[in-house]
Amino acid sequence: MHYLTEERGRPNAPDYRIYFKTPEGKYISPFHDIPLFAEKEVLYNMVVEVPRWSNAKMEIATKEPLNPIKQDVKKGKLRYVANIFPHKGYIWNYGALPQTWEDPNHTDKNTECCGDNDPIDVCDIGSQVCRPGQVIQVKVLGILAMIDEGETDWKVIAINAEDPDAQNLNSIEDVRRSRPGHLEATIEWFKKYKVPDGKPENKFGFDGQFKDKDFAVEIIKSTHEHWRALVHKQSAAGDIDCKNVSCCDSPFKCSDEKANAVVQSVKKTPMDKWHFV
Repeated sequence: MHYLTEERGRPNAPDYRIYFKTPEGKYISPFHDIPLFAEKEVLYNMVVEVPRWSNAKMEIATKEPLNPIKQDVKKGKLRYVANIFPHKGYIWNYGALPQTWEDPNHTDKNTECCGDNDPIDVCDIGSQVCRPGQVIQVKVLGILAMIDEGETDWKVIAINAEDPDAQNLNSIEDVRRSRPGHLEATIEWFKKYKVPDGKPENKFGFDGQFKDKDFAVEIIKSTHEHWRALVHKQSAAGDIDCKNVSCCDSPFKCSDEKANAVVQSVKKTPMDKWHFV
């Protein structure tokens, strides 16, 4: 399905939000209403939060109704990632798999750390530079276990299914063979991207080794089950907002009218208006 987006507020401002809609114009949550699987469990939907080469730390607002994309804020300031030489901003299109959740109350048997309370992250290594809010279909190739301040923060390595190289990349070894240095750069980026902010280097499970596609699929399935328990109130949601319009039997399901009211309550700032003074 092709999804539409609607902006509220101004870019690079704390009130900026990107809401999601169906082709019919019905508002949805990218976290809960976009399916995880795009094609018979072969392709996955990926919600792009941050385009390659950009610096603004955009993310799905898990604690807000309908979970729009917003820019992360730390200590009252909009968050940007630093340029870590020789990289400019993010080195892939960065985003999340919908209908997944890294449960903070679940200790991962592989990392012995709890989840980070977010959807599972994805790095699209395709050549296209995407836009925030774009939903693309990706092939999963492998996964990296990052430990971020004591929490498990899986990083799925994938490629846009429409990329010219997609048919030739089917495993993490294909990436290593055809794109020398890319996986090493990914490790280096995740290790050091918080250092300019005065934080220590991030750590990794499995001694920083990427796990293969089959392992990645099992992790994704596990986080999908954790999400399912979340939206059916079988796990403690905490401050996560689970409002959705499509999850059958979910106590958080709401009507299209209520979803519309959520968005209409957010100020829409005209960005293309002429002023005559």
